[in-house]
Amino acid sequence: MTAGMMWDMTDIARRMFELLEPICLVAFVADECNEELAALGHRTYWDGYFASRAAPLGRVPAQVVHAAFYSFADGEVARHIPSAWETIPPKASVAARQRGSAASVRRILGDELADSPGLVRAADLTTKAATSAPTEGRVMYAGMRTLPVPSDPVARLWHSATMLREHRCDGHIAALVGARIGGTEAHVLSALDMGIHPPESFGRIHHLPRERLAAVMDGLRERGLVDSDGRFTDAGRETKQRIEALTDELAAPPYDALSPAEFDELVAELEPITAALVAAGSQ
Repeated sequence: MTAGMMWDMTDIARRMFELLEPICLVAFVADECNEELAALGHRTYWDGYFASRAAPLGRVPAQVVHAAFYSFADGEVARHIPSAWETIPPKASVAARQRGSAASVRRILGDELADSPGLVRAADLTTKAATSAPTEGRVMYAGMRTLPVPSDPVARLWHSATMLREHRCDGHIAALVGARIGGTEAHVLSALDMGIHPPESFGRIHHLPRERLAAVMDGLRERGLVDSDGRFTDAGRETKQRIEALTDELAAPPYDALSPAEFDELVAELEPITAALVAAGSQ
């Protein structure tokens, strides 16, 4: 793409991840989504998380959600699925997640930015990209594509950004599988990439049994990806970088739907929106 700036496809995917991720994150870190899910009757944060994120797949068994989400330890999904759907229909959880997330984005942005022509244009272009990619091999993305696109611009921006996030996540899982990196192993590599040491202290895995974490670390050592001190080897760092590069490459197809001028316009319109969300910690 060449309109004002020169972009290659991996640059496009990485830049869009940087701009869209703070929009998506309100579903996980801001109050409104959790409050909406709790009001439905979900007893815990994780009941609401699994029930609402997995809902586009329909009433599938925990094993299917575990496979689609990939990074959760064995048994974690089964503590919430299908029990979280027994009295609350999946569609209700999806709707609550969307309402709460849109409310969070609007609160953080304020009415002036939330009601601006720039946000409407950003929502339109994000939706154009998000509804244009092939669904083959993209389980979570395909599920999101079955949901109606909201008419409200703020809700539409969050919904379409989340579609693109699930598309990227599906590709990331494919990259991990190709590199023979399991879900818990992926968290270890991410922790090391962020400078967290020991990686077992990372918030997404520190609660797992010590024996399970020790086995994961031993396996990574045997493969030469971490050293005796639990830090990256050169091979481990190269593996992580290769996975991230492939993730970016696989995340690029949705943006083929945008002309060079449209992509540059989307970046320009998203920048102040993302900056406001980042400044608030998406909270």
